[in-house]
Amino acid sequence: MLDWLEAMLHVAEIVGTVAFAASGAMMAIDRELDLFGVLFLGITAAVGGGIVRDLFLGITPPGAFRNSIFVAVAAVTAIVVFLFAWLRKNQYKRHYLQLDHAINLVDAIGLGVFGVLGVEAAMTAGHGDNLFLCVFMGMTTGVGGGILRDVFSRTVPAVLHKRIYAVAVIAGSLVYYGIRQTALPALVSMIAGTAVTVVIRICSSHFRWDLPVVRLEK
Repeated sequence: MLDWLEAMLHVAEIVGTVAFAASGAMMAIDRELDLFGVLFLGITAAVGGGIVRDLFLGITPPGAFRNSIFVAVAAVTAIVVFLFAWLRKNQYKRHYLQLDHAINLVDAIGLGVFGVLGVEAAMTAGHGDNLFLCVFMGMTTGVGGGILRDVFSRTVPAVLHKRIYAVAVIAGSLVYYGIRQTALPALVSMIAGTAVTVVIRICSSHFRWDLPVVRLEK
């Protein structure tokens, strides 16, 4: 059962990596960056959160540098997006919204999985009794790469002003942490934590939910 669970988490992490890398590559193309810029933002969006998490937990070198498969997956994804936009520019522009919606769905799944992985990483590192740290690591893993992507592209991070994003992964991380403290199988906590994040994220995108904002008249 444990091997099957680890395999499922591995596949889900790859799916999330592809989604985050594609979002980073699309932003780089929107900013008219060159191939290296597309690669850089794609890889940053995909593995940046995990790198920041590992540094917080004192895990050096971070996992992305010890197991290059996720960097490779992110790089291939970014190159594919770049080539499609370069060779099929008209199709890319015509289907941009459809691509964005599809990536948004897979991104929600990746967000949920990365949140769960972040909490699990903190617990594995010996901090299972620290709720705040575990949930913070879940949030960091989920949104850290996107924040770095936006900062490097000179954009206000979307997580700070657009839709409900960080709140979704915080909720999912709390659910995962809570169930992991019980005698229920790890699979139950993983599915529940991921599902909560995905549902909140998809609903916030579909119904255009936003947190309150103070808008000062000028």
